[in-house]
Amino acid sequence: MVNNLYMKNLAFLAVFILLSIFVSACDEQNDGKDVTLALDWFPNANHIGLYIAEDKGYFKEEGLNVEIRTPSDPSTILQTVASGTDDFGINYQPDLLIARDAGVPVVSILGMVQHPLNSIMTLKSSEYKSLSDLKNKKIGYPGIPWNEDALDTMLKTDGLTGIEDVELVNVGWELGTSLMSGKVDAVIGAYFTHESISLENEGYPVDIFRMENWGVPDYYELILVTSETYLEDNSETVQSITRAITKGYEDAIRDPQSGADILKKYSPDIDESIDRPGADLLQNLWVDPGVNFGNQTSEKWNNFGNWMKDNSIISDNLNIDEAYTEEFFLIK
Repeated sequence: MVNNLYMKNLAFLAVFILLSIFVSACDEQNDGKDVTLALDWFPNANHIGLYIAEDKGYFKEEGLNVEIRTPSDPSTILQTVASGTDDFGINYQPDLLIARDAGVPVVSILGMVQHPLNSIMTLKSSEYKSLSDLKNKKIGYPGIPWNEDALDTMLKTDGLTGIEDVELVNVGWELGTSLMSGKVDAVIGAYFTHESISLENEGYPVDIFRMENWGVPDYYELILVTSETYLEDNSETVQSITRAITKGYEDAIRDPQSGADILKKYSPDIDESIDRPGADLLQNLWVDPGVNFGNQTSEKWNNFGNWMKDNSIISDNLNIDEAYTEEFFLIK
């Protein structure tokens, strides 16, 4: 009798343990893998596809719990990704190359905005209708050193000697207000998908001189990055998040205004008068015709990287092709 009771209890315990393991496994599967993704700035139209992926469950479908973080200091994103504080981050091709040149082990895994948003702007009401008209004028910039090299190239392309022909004024991020107030005659470092809209909303429409049209090689404005270590240790997670993000941006490209509705849902403080028209402009910048979202090419990476080398922004011996991978670009 005692033996029978003992055996029954033992059997019950075994079943309980097996059920506990099964339930635990199911819970883990339902919970998904926690990952963090740091934005490059406050939520705006550039990030619509990320919030679509969250809202429509594309991350969940891939078994991921993605925490989209707004950075307290956007200048440290590559460092927080490299250290593992963040698993993924949104950043910029020029900044990633500069970081890798300094020994920061980060890699681009998706091209998210295919062309530069950074540009030179002048007021339409001004007399400056070409870059050569800016000779001896004041140019506001955000203090980012490589923007000086871009300005130099753009001025030379329009026949000036270069940056020595203008007066540079470090206005920080007060680019729009500096232009409106007349503190400067033009600005560089402003996004034509954001500042130009903001200025026009204030009654100051602008002329836009896009970098890639004035001698600076084309580059990826926004990229999705991770660390070399995370890429090596979590390739399946990297593939999963790129699939989910790609779905989100494909939806955004089809209907940017519905995407803006979702962005507003998650970030109620956005300025819709800027982000809605910004989304429409980005629709044709998130992807090039005939190419799927996320595309990165050796030609674009190396053309821009070589320009950076020629201007001594990065070292001549930096291997540009190690800065990105096409492994997770989804070819359909």
